[in-house]
Amino acid sequence: MPYDDELVARVRSVLSQRSFEEKNVMGGRAFMVDGSMCCSVGGEGLLVRVLPREREATLALPHVSPMLLGKRVMKGFVRVAPEAIRTPSSLRQWIERGLNAARASVTADS
Repeated sequence: MPYDDELVARVRSVLSQRSFEEKNVMGGRAFMVDGSMCCSVGGEGLLVRVLPREREATLALPHVSPMLLGKRVMKGFVRVAPEAIRTPSSLRQWIERGLNAARASVTADS
């Protein structure tokens, strides 16, 4: 399923005040900040990077599910359904969560 061009434009708008890079990945459009992916737009909504310590609490939120790659669960990311990102503020909150996790991964790798 192709990614949602409108959602890509909304993510770009949220990230427009910072330096970021976009890449096509696995049928989606990934957004990279400081070389680390913070989120990706796919055919099923938004994929958001999460901090390991926040993963279980994040999965308990409405319209959030584990990110699956084939049969594997990708523990560093969650899938956020379109219902959870309808408003500009809700999308911004999810992207901020992804940015925080991406920053933490860059710091951990340093």
